[in-house]
Amino acid sequence: MIRLCVLGTGGMANAHAREFKKIKGVKIVGCCDIRREAAAKFAETHGVPAIYTDLSEMLDKEKPDAVTNVTIDAAHCPTSLEVIKRKIHILCEKPLATNAGDAWKMVDAAKKARVINMVNLSYRGSSALQKVAEIVRKGGIGDLRHVEASYLQSWLSSAGWGVWHKKPGLLWRLCKKAGSKGDLGDIGVHIFDFMTFVCGDIGRLDCKLKTFDKGIGTDTINGMKLDANDSFCALVEFKNGAIGTIHSSRWATGHANSLRLRAFGTKGGVCIDLDKSWGDYEICMGKKDINAFKWKTVHAPKTPNIYQRFIRSIQTGRNDLPDFTTAAKVQEYLDGCFKSDETGKPVKIP
Repeated sequence: MIRLCVLGTGGMANAHAREFKKIKGVKIVGCCDIRREAAAKFAETHGVPAIYTDLSEMLDKEKPDAVTNVTIDAAHCPTSLEVIKRKIHILCEKPLATNAGDAWKMVDAAKKARVINMVNLSYRGSSALQKVAEIVRKGGIGDLRHVEASYLQSWLSSAGWGVWHKKPGLLWRLCKKAGSKGDLGDIGVHIFDFMTFVCGDIGRLDCKLKTFDKGIGTDTINGMKLDANDSFCALVEFKNGAIGTIHSSRWATGHANSLRLRAFGTKGGVCIDLDKSWGDYEICMGKKDINAFKWKTVHAPKTPNIYQRFIRSIQTGRNDLPDFTTAAKVQEYLDGCFKSDETGKPVKIP
């Protein structure tokens, strides 16, 4: 039996609890949140026996085998280090940290402690993404030349998610002081991982961030200044020589939560569109199809999700991906985007 504790009991923690409860041999033994009422509600909903408001107390008393960290972005680093210090396996929400320096500290700590460490870059759960990454890595579409990637939401232009300035879970994402890195830090982290998982590491990028007027007559609500970025566009050059564009926005009317990747090489092209399917991808390869501009839809068999792979990693002792190192590289890209926007110049990635 793997004893698991949940750290942070906000909205996303419910998804973690539901998925871990489906896995045989896993028991959620405790939850912790600085808001006791939130922790109590979470515990009642998911049948968690112990409630805490102090992380150290929970770790000392419950002595869990693993912790899933679902705190706010700014808390990921200090709380994860506290967990790792006790040699407890950890799954952390994205982004791993709020800057690359902290992210690499977490990588080093996890390596020294020899604990399983993974990050909830949840779109890795797409079987289409897993298969396309395999195809590209094995040279199925030849040498990469051009890539397009986008992640589009519309909750600043649509009430489909609820009225954003009346929902604390959305509002804080627009405020730097509340710990938000804006659209780039919240969902840009996903599309950077999505793209680089398939196409490889980025060596250089040129990015523009934008924060727009929200159209409500004020730039501050409940003491929170609405100053985090809403949209970003970046031109990237991969270390393998390919170039590409990557962009994201909360203003993309008509899109609830849309991720798409198109990659083109010397022997073909592939497309993943999660609005269409998590398991299907499109591919154009072979002279006959290439010359006829013909794309075929292929179904990729279902693959384990991040929660299942985390538990399997603990059971086998083999750390699956995405691990902390993967997420630290993504954090380098995010930091590079902020630096590029600030300086107005391209940035080289280590």
